[in-house]
Amino acid sequence: MNAAALQALIFDVDGTLADTESAHRAAFNHAFAELGLGWEWDGPLYIRLLEISGGKERIAHYWNEVHPDVKPLDGQAMSETIDHIHELKTAAYERAVQDGAVALRPGVLRLIESAYNDGLRLAIATTTSPVNIAALLRASIGPDWRNYFQVIEDASTAPKKKPHPQVYLQTLERLGLPASACLAFEDSANGLKAAQAAGLATIVTPNNFTAHHDFSGALRQLPSLDGVGVAHLRAWHAGRAG
Repeated sequence: MNAAALQALIFDVDGTLADTESAHRAAFNHAFAELGLGWEWDGPLYIRLLEISGGKERIAHYWNEVHPDVKPLDGQAMSETIDHIHELKTAAYERAVQDGAVALRPGVLRLIESAYNDGLRLAIATTTSPVNIAALLRASIGPDWRNYFQVIEDASTAPKKKPHPQVYLQTLERLGLPASACLAFEDSANGLKAAQAAGLATIVTPNNFTAHHDFSGALRQLPSLDGVGVAHLRAWHAGRAG
């Protein structure tokens, strides 16, 4: 095992930095209602749909379930409609964040600040959209939130969704670091698989939507990052060979 010292932390966003999924679900339902689709994603359905990474991909998966006849008839029209649904959903989500409906999970901001001040490099590796990232972190950290993160990889730069490791591989490439010098932070099985496929030791903090997932192979599984400091991360990272 490479004994490289810890140099960077790589964070997923939705569910990891903040419990965003309830707000996302409400935003999807708002978009469906605005277009008169007659769809509504309740809690159990949304938990199942979260197995599909990516908002547009989730809509397409559901559409194919409830209207399997549409796809072969006019795929282009379907794609354009999905884009429009997602635009409406994103706008609704951004309004919810601005209204204070979403907050960072316990311990997240303290860890980001302490890691940054300790000289660790910080990055984001997510399959959510740049608009969603900016809305959340601008509201939670402030207008200078980008100063904390040297690298941001998202749905616009890494189109292959988790569990594919593309977003993590691109993040490592831009950091110029080996996976052995980094820790990833995730909340879902798909996220963990993506990080593991990129060779990253991963700390998982499940939430109500992902608590049932299989997190085998995670470096640590914690209820939150509350009370977790840089010293803990360095110790866990150094001892990962065991």
